[in-house]
Amino acid sequence: MFRTTILSICLLCWANPGAGQEVADERNMLYVATPGVRNYLEYGGHGLLVFDMDDDHRFVRRIPLGGLAANGRPLNVKGICGNASTGRIYVSTLQTLMCVDLRTDALLWEKAYEGGCDRMSISPDGTFIYQPSLEGPRWHIIDGESGAVIARVVPDSGAHNTVIGLDGRFAYLAGLKSPVLSVADTRTHQLARSVGPFSASIRPLTINGRQTRCYVCVNDLLGFEVGDLETNQPLFRVEVEGFKKGKVKRHGCPSHGIGLTPDEDEVWVVDAHNRHLHIFDNTVEPPRQVAGIALRDEPGWITFSLDGRWAYPSTGQVIDTATRKIVAQLTDEHGAAVQSEKMLQVVFRAGQPSRVGDQFGLGRRL
Repeated sequence: MFRTTILSICLLCWANPGAGQEVADERNMLYVATPGVRNYLEYGGHGLLVFDMDDDHRFVRRIPLGGLAANGRPLNVKGICGNASTGRIYVSTLQTLMCVDLRTDALLWEKAYEGGCDRMSISPDGTFIYQPSLEGPRWHIIDGESGAVIARVVPDSGAHNTVIGLDGRFAYLAGLKSPVLSVADTRTHQLARSVGPFSASIRPLTINGRQTRCYVCVNDLLGFEVGDLETNQPLFRVEVEGFKKGKVKRHGCPSHGIGLTPDEDEVWVVDAHNRHLHIFDNTVEPPRQVAGIALRDEPGWITFSLDGRWAYPSTGQVIDTATRKIVAQLTDEHGAAVQSEKMLQVVFRAGQPSRVGDQFGLGRRL
Protein backbone atom coordinates (compact mmCIF):
# COMPACT_ATOMS: atom_id res chain seq x y z
CA MET A 1 0.00 0.00 0.00
CA PHE A 2 2.81 2.40 0.94
CA ARG A 3 4.67 1.73 -2.31
CA THR A 4 1.46 2.21 -4.32
CA THR A 5 0.85 5.57 -2.65
CA ILE A 6 4.39 6.76 -3.34
CA LEU A 7 4.09 5.64 -6.96
CA SER A 8 0.80 7.53 -7.36
CA ILE A 9 2.34 10.73 -5.96
CA CYS A 10 5.34 10.41 -8.29
CA LEU A 11 3.09 9.90 -11.31
CA LEU A 12 1.01 12.94 -10.34
CA CYS A 13 4.10 15.14 -10.05
CA TRP A 14 5.43 13.85 -13.38
CA ALA A 15 2.14 14.65 -15.11
CA ASN A 16 1.93 18.09 -13.46
CA PRO A 17 5.42 19.34 -12.54
CA GLY A 18 5.42 21.54 -9.46
CA ALA A 19 1.85 20.59 -8.50
CA GLY A 20 2.80 19.56 -4.96
CA GLN A 21 4.95 22.67 -4.52
CA GLU A 22 2.11 24.92 -5.67
CA VAL A 23 -0.26 23.46 -3.07
CA ALA A 24 2.36 23.87 -0.35
CA ASP A 25 3.35 27.43 -1.26
CA GLU A 26 0.06 29.03 -2.29
CA ARG A 27 -2.44 30.67 0.02
CA ASN A 28 -5.81 31.85 -1.25
CA MET A 29 -7.25 34.83 0.57
CA LEU A 30 -10.55 36.65 0.14
CA TYR A 31 -10.39 40.43 0.64
CA VAL A 32 -13.75 41.97 1.55
CA ALA A 33 -14.21 45.75 1.77
CA THR A 34 -16.76 47.10 4.27
CA PRO A 35 -19.15 48.84 4.61
CA GLY A 36 -19.86 47.17 1.30
CA VAL A 37 -23.64 47.38 1.43
CA ARG A 38 -24.36 51.11 1.44
CA ASN A 39 -22.83 52.43 4.70
CA TYR A 40 -24.36 49.75 6.91
CA LEU A 41 -21.83 48.95 9.63
CA GLU A 42 -23.83 46.00 10.96
CA TYR A 43 -22.57 43.87 8.04
CA GLY A 44 -18.92 43.69 9.07
CA GLY A 45 -18.05 47.16 10.31
CA HIS A 46 -15.34 49.24 8.63
CA GLY A 47 -12.14 48.02 6.99
CA LEU A 48 -10.66 45.49 4.61
CA LEU A 49 -11.46 42.05 6.01
CA VAL A 50 -9.27 39.09 5.04
CA PHE A 51 -10.53 35.50 5.01
CA ASP A 52 -8.57 32.27 4.45
CA MET A 53 -10.22 30.48 1.53
CA ASP A 54 -8.14 27.36 2.22
CA ASP A 55 -9.35 27.09 5.82
CA ASP A 56 -13.15 27.16 5.56
CA HIS A 57 -13.06 30.92 4.88
CA ARG A 58 -11.88 31.62 8.42
CA PHE A 59 -11.53 35.28 9.40
CA VAL A 60 -7.82 36.23 9.50
CA ARG A 61 -7.54 39.96 10.14
CA ARG A 62 -9.01 43.41 9.60
CA ILE A 63 -6.94 46.01 7.73
CA PRO A 64 -7.82 49.59 8.80
CA LEU A 65 -8.98 51.92 6.03
CA GLY A 66 -9.67 55.61 5.59
CA GLY A 67 -12.73 56.67 3.66
CA LEU A 68 -14.41 58.73 6.36
CA ALA A 69 -17.04 61.43 5.95
CA ALA A 70 -16.66 64.84 7.61
CA ASN A 71 -18.63 63.54 10.61
CA GLY A 72 -16.18 60.65 11.05
CA ARG A 73 -18.57 57.99 9.83
CA PRO A 74 -17.29 55.52 7.22
CA LEU A 75 -18.45 56.23 3.68
CA ASN A 76 -20.06 53.64 1.43
CA VAL A 77 -17.45 51.46 -0.27
CA LYS A 78 -18.08 51.57 -4.02
CA GLY A 79 -15.48 49.25 -5.55
CA ILE A 80 -12.37 47.12 -5.15
CA CYS A 81 -9.58 46.05 -7.49
CA GLY A 82 -5.96 44.95 -7.24
CA ASN A 83 -2.85 43.79 -9.01
CA ALA A 84 -0.31 41.13 -8.10
CA SER A 85 2.70 42.49 -9.97
CA THR A 86 2.52 45.84 -8.17
CA GLY A 87 1.31 44.24 -4.93
CA ARG A 88 -1.46 46.75 -4.42
CA ILE A 89 -5.18 46.66 -3.71
CA TYR A 90 -7.50 49.64 -4.18
CA VAL A 91 -10.78 50.48 -2.47
CA SER A 92 -13.05 53.31 -3.61
CA THR A 93 -15.67 55.14 -1.56
CA LEU A 94 -18.22 57.78 -2.50
CA GLN A 95 -15.47 60.41 -2.37
CA THR A 96 -12.00 58.86 -2.42
CA LEU A 97 -9.79 56.09 -3.77
CA MET A 98 -7.45 54.30 -1.35
CA CYS A 99 -4.32 52.29 -2.18
CA VAL A 100 -3.15 49.52 0.19
CA ASP A 101 0.10 47.53 0.06
CA LEU A 102 -0.76 43.82 -0.12
CA ARG A 103 2.58 42.86 1.44
CA THR A 104 2.46 45.15 4.48
CA ASP A 105 -1.25 46.12 4.80
CA ALA A 106 -0.12 49.76 4.87
CA LEU A 107 -2.42 52.47 3.49
CA LEU A 108 -0.14 54.08 0.90
CA TRP A 109 -2.40 56.92 -0.14
CA GLU A 110 -5.99 58.17 -0.26
CA LYS A 111 -7.05 60.71 -2.86
CA ALA A 112 -10.27 62.51 -3.76
CA TYR A 113 -11.38 63.02 -7.36
CA GLU A 114 -13.68 65.50 -9.04
CA GLY A 115 -17.24 64.20 -8.91
CA GLY A 116 -16.50 61.37 -6.45
CA CYS A 117 -15.82 57.70 -7.15
CA ASP A 118 -17.68 54.57 -8.13
CA ARG A 119 -16.82 50.99 -9.18
CA MET A 120 -13.47 50.97 -10.97
CA SER A 121 -11.26 48.50 -12.85
CA ILE A 122 -7.48 48.12 -13.15
CA SER A 123 -5.26 47.22 -16.12
CA PRO A 124 -3.63 43.74 -16.09
CA ASP A 125 -0.19 45.26 -15.46
CA GLY A 126 -1.48 47.52 -12.69
CA THR A 127 -0.29 50.73 -14.32
CA PHE A 128 -3.66 52.49 -14.62
CA ILE A 129 -7.19 52.44 -13.24
CA TYR A 130 -10.40 53.51 -14.93
CA GLN A 131 -12.22 55.28 -12.09
CA PRO A 132 -15.80 56.43 -12.75
CA SER A 133 -17.03 59.59 -11.16
CA LEU A 134 -20.07 59.05 -8.96
CA GLU A 135 -22.83 58.76 -11.55
CA GLY A 136 -21.30 61.73 -13.34
CA PRO A 137 -20.21 62.45 -16.92
CA ARG A 138 -16.61 61.20 -16.81
CA TRP A 139 -14.18 58.41 -16.03
CA HIS A 140 -10.78 59.43 -14.67
CA ILE A 141 -7.82 57.36 -15.81
CA ILE A 142 -5.56 57.18 -12.78
CA ASP A 143 -1.89 56.23 -12.46
CA GLY A 144 -1.80 53.08 -10.33
CA GLU A 145 1.37 54.07 -8.47
CA SER A 146 0.75 57.70 -7.60
CA GLY A 147 -3.01 58.12 -7.93
CA ALA A 148 -2.55 61.05 -10.33
CA VAL A 149 -5.12 61.63 -13.07
CA ILE A 150 -3.45 61.01 -16.44
CA ALA A 151 -6.48 61.26 -18.76
CA ARG A 152 -10.28 61.45 -18.86
CA VAL A 153 -13.03 60.00 -21.02
CA VAL A 154 -16.48 61.58 -21.02
CA PRO A 155 -19.36 59.38 -22.26
CA ASP A 156 -21.77 61.51 -20.16
CA SER A 157 -23.73 58.37 -19.25
CA GLY A 158 -23.91 58.47 -15.45
CA ALA A 159 -20.55 56.77 -14.78
CA HIS A 160 -21.04 53.71 -12.59
CA ASN A 161 -19.52 50.28 -13.44
CA THR A 162 -16.23 49.49 -15.16
CA VAL A 163 -14.62 46.37 -16.61
CA ILE A 164 -11.20 46.19 -18.27
CA GLY A 165 -10.76 43.06 -20.41
CA LEU A 166 -8.25 40.39 -19.43
CA ASP A 167 -5.79 41.54 -22.09
CA GLY A 168 -6.13 45.18 -21.07
CA ARG A 169 -6.96 46.33 -24.58
CA PHE A 170 -10.40 47.83 -23.92
CA ALA A 171 -12.32 49.28 -20.99
CA TYR A 172 -16.09 48.76 -20.87
CA LEU A 173 -17.89 51.70 -19.29
CA ALA A 174 -21.48 51.33 -18.07
CA GLY A 175 -23.44 54.38 -16.98
CA LEU A 176 -26.70 53.97 -15.09
CA LYS A 177 -28.29 56.74 -17.16
CA SER A 178 -27.66 55.09 -20.53
CA PRO A 179 -28.72 51.89 -22.37
CA VAL A 180 -25.44 51.99 -24.29
CA LEU A 181 -22.18 50.35 -23.18
CA SER A 182 -19.26 52.63 -24.06
CA VAL A 183 -15.92 51.06 -25.00
CA ALA A 184 -12.63 52.93 -24.53
CA ASP A 185 -9.32 52.11 -26.24
CA THR A 186 -6.83 51.88 -23.37
CA ARG A 187 -3.86 52.68 -25.64
CA THR A 188 -5.22 56.15 -26.38
CA HIS A 189 -7.74 56.53 -23.54
CA GLN A 190 -10.33 57.60 -26.09
CA LEU A 191 -13.85 56.30 -26.68
CA ALA A 192 -13.67 53.77 -29.51
CA ARG A 193 -17.22 52.51 -29.99
CA SER A 194 -20.49 51.71 -28.22
CA VAL A 195 -22.53 48.52 -27.80
CA GLY A 196 -26.31 48.54 -27.85
CA PRO A 197 -28.64 50.12 -27.17
CA PHE A 198 -30.03 47.61 -24.70
CA SER A 199 -33.64 47.79 -23.52
CA ALA A 200 -32.93 50.07 -20.54
CA SER A 201 -30.08 51.65 -18.61
CA ILE A 202 -27.22 49.26 -17.85
CA ARG A 203 -26.49 48.21 -14.28
CA PRO A 204 -23.90 45.49 -13.38
CA LEU A 205 -22.25 43.69 -16.28
CA THR A 206 -19.64 41.10 -17.12
CA ILE A 207 -17.76 39.97 -20.24
CA ASN A 208 -16.22 36.75 -21.49
CA GLY A 209 -12.48 36.20 -21.71
CA ARG A 210 -12.20 36.67 -25.48
CA GLN A 211 -14.32 39.83 -25.25
CA THR A 212 -16.90 38.68 -27.79
CA ARG A 213 -19.91 38.78 -25.44
CA CYS A 214 -21.19 41.08 -22.71
CA TYR A 215 -23.87 40.14 -20.20
CA VAL A 216 -25.71 43.09 -18.66
CA CYS A 217 -28.32 43.69 -16.02
CA VAL A 218 -30.71 46.46 -17.00
CA ASN A 219 -33.36 48.41 -15.15
CA ASP A 220 -36.72 46.70 -14.61
CA LEU A 221 -35.53 43.26 -15.82
CA LEU A 222 -35.44 40.14 -13.67
CA GLY A 223 -32.75 38.48 -15.76
CA PHE A 224 -30.18 39.89 -18.16
CA GLU A 225 -29.39 40.80 -21.75
CA VAL A 226 -26.53 39.60 -23.94
CA GLY A 227 -24.60 41.78 -26.39
CA ASP A 228 -22.18 40.98 -29.21
CA LEU A 229 -18.90 42.84 -28.67
CA GLU A 230 -17.82 42.22 -32.27
CA THR A 231 -20.90 43.59 -34.04
CA ASN A 232 -21.79 45.94 -31.12
CA GLN A 233 -25.41 44.77 -31.28
CA PRO A 234 -27.76 43.33 -28.63
CA LEU A 235 -28.34 39.59 -29.06
CA PHE A 236 -30.70 38.15 -26.45
CA ARG A 237 -33.05 39.16 -23.67
CA VAL A 238 -33.14 36.42 -21.01
CA GLU A 239 -35.88 36.56 -18.38
CA VAL A 240 -35.95 34.52 -15.16
CA GLU A 241 -38.83 32.05 -15.26
CA GLY A 242 -40.95 30.94 -12.32
CA PHE A 243 -40.35 34.08 -10.22
CA LYS A 244 -42.05 37.47 -10.15
CA LYS A 245 -40.55 40.91 -9.69
CA GLY A 246 -41.30 42.78 -6.49
CA LYS A 247 -40.08 45.50 -4.15
CA VAL A 248 -36.35 45.58 -3.40
CA LYS A 249 -34.47 47.26 -0.56
CA ARG A 250 -31.56 48.59 -2.64
CA HIS A 251 -30.51 49.53 -6.18
CA GLY A 252 -34.03 49.87 -7.55
CA CYS A 253 -33.80 47.04 -10.09
CA PRO A 254 -34.77 43.35 -9.87
CA SER A 255 -31.35 41.96 -10.87
CA HIS A 256 -28.32 43.90 -9.65
CA GLY A 257 -25.46 41.45 -10.06
CA ILE A 258 -24.30 39.04 -12.74
CA GLY A 259 -21.26 36.84 -13.26
CA LEU A 260 -19.83 34.18 -15.51
CA THR A 261 -18.18 31.13 -14.02
CA PRO A 262 -14.50 31.33 -15.06
CA ASP A 263 -14.99 28.48 -17.56
CA GLU A 264 -17.94 30.48 -18.97
CA ASP A 265 -20.26 27.47 -18.93
CA GLU A 266 -22.74 29.22 -16.64
CA VAL A 267 -24.23 32.65 -16.04
CA TRP A 268 -25.31 33.44 -12.47
CA VAL A 269 -27.68 36.38 -11.93
CA VAL A 270 -29.11 37.73 -8.70
CA ASP A 271 -32.76 38.24 -7.77
CA ALA A 272 -33.15 40.67 -4.87
CA HIS A 273 -36.90 40.45 -4.22
CA ASN A 274 -36.95 36.65 -4.12
CA ARG A 275 -33.57 36.38 -2.34
CA HIS A 276 -32.24 34.04 -4.98
CA LEU A 277 -29.42 33.30 -7.37
CA HIS A 278 -30.53 31.98 -10.75
CA ILE A 279 -28.16 29.82 -12.79
CA PHE A 280 -28.19 29.61 -16.59
CA ASP A 281 -26.50 27.16 -18.94
CA ASN A 282 -24.25 29.32 -21.12
CA THR A 283 -23.23 26.55 -23.52
CA VAL A 284 -26.42 27.21 -25.49
CA GLU A 285 -27.80 30.39 -27.04
CA PRO A 286 -29.68 32.02 -25.58
CA PRO A 287 -28.58 30.86 -22.09
CA ARG A 288 -31.07 28.46 -20.51
CA GLN A 289 -32.24 28.59 -16.88
CA VAL A 290 -31.24 25.40 -15.05
CA ALA A 291 -31.16 25.98 -11.28
CA GLY A 292 -31.63 28.37 -8.39
CA ILE A 293 -30.21 28.91 -4.91
CA ALA A 294 -32.10 30.54 -2.03
CA LEU A 295 -30.12 33.10 -0.01
CA ARG A 296 -30.37 34.56 3.49
CA ASP A 297 -30.90 38.17 2.36
CA GLU A 298 -31.34 40.26 -0.76
CA PRO A 299 -28.28 39.85 -3.00
CA GLY A 300 -26.84 42.82 -4.87
CA TRP A 301 -23.74 41.25 -6.43
CA ILE A 302 -22.03 37.97 -7.39
CA THR A 303 -18.41 37.03 -8.10
CA PHE A 304 -16.30 33.86 -8.22
CA SER A 305 -12.95 32.47 -7.15
CA LEU A 306 -10.34 32.30 -9.90
CA ASP A 307 -10.65 28.52 -10.20
CA GLY A 308 -14.45 28.65 -10.22
CA ARG A 309 -14.77 26.49 -7.12
CA TRP A 310 -16.51 29.13 -5.01
CA ALA A 311 -19.29 31.61 -5.73
CA TYR A 312 -19.60 34.71 -3.56
CA PRO A 313 -22.93 36.55 -3.46
CA SER A 314 -22.98 39.83 -1.56
CA THR A 315 -24.92 38.15 1.26
CA GLY A 316 -21.58 36.80 2.53
CA GLN A 317 -22.50 33.18 1.90
CA VAL A 318 -19.99 30.87 0.23
CA ILE A 319 -21.37 28.52 -2.42
CA ASP A 320 -19.72 25.37 -3.77
CA THR A 321 -20.36 25.77 -7.51
CA ALA A 322 -20.16 22.03 -8.20
CA THR A 323 -22.87 21.05 -5.72
CA ARG A 324 -24.60 24.46 -5.69
CA LYS A 325 -24.73 24.22 -1.90
CA ILE A 326 -24.03 26.94 0.64
CA VAL A 327 -21.02 25.74 2.62
CA ALA A 328 -20.04 28.75 4.74
CA GLN A 329 -21.01 32.24 5.92
CA LEU A 330 -18.37 34.94 6.24
CA THR A 331 -18.17 36.20 9.83
CA ASP A 332 -15.89 38.83 11.34
CA GLU A 333 -13.73 38.69 14.47
CA HIS A 334 -16.83 39.33 16.60
CA GLY A 335 -18.83 36.51 15.00
CA ALA A 336 -21.07 38.93 13.10
CA ALA A 337 -22.23 37.90 9.63
CA VAL A 338 -20.41 39.87 6.93
CA GLN A 339 -22.08 41.14 3.77
CA SER A 340 -20.43 43.12 0.99
CA GLU A 341 -20.76 43.76 -2.72
CA LYS A 342 -17.02 44.51 -2.97
CA MET A 343 -14.68 41.52 -2.65
CA LEU A 344 -11.97 39.70 -4.58
CA GLN A 345 -9.45 36.88 -4.25
CA VAL A 346 -5.71 37.38 -3.75
CA VAL A 347 -3.37 34.42 -4.22
CA PHE A 348 -0.04 34.51 -2.37
CA ARG A 349 2.89 32.36 -3.49
CA ALA A 350 5.77 32.01 -1.02
CA GLY A 351 4.38 35.02 0.81
CA GLN A 352 4.16 37.29 -2.23
CA PRO A 353 1.00 38.21 -4.20
CA SER A 354 0.97 36.14 -7.39
CA ARG A 355 -2.57 36.50 -8.76
CA VAL A 356 -5.54 38.76 -8.05
CA GLY A 357 -9.16 38.08 -8.98
CA ASP A 358 -11.83 40.59 -9.87
CA GLN A 359 -14.95 41.99 -8.22
CA PHE A 360 -16.84 41.29 -11.44
CA GLY A 361 -17.49 37.65 -12.34
CA LEU A 362 -15.39 37.70 -15.50
CA GLY A 363 -15.16 34.82 -17.93
CA ARG A 364 -11.59 33.57 -18.22
CA ARG A 365 -11.63 31.31 -21.25
CA LEU A 366 -9.20 32.70 -23.84
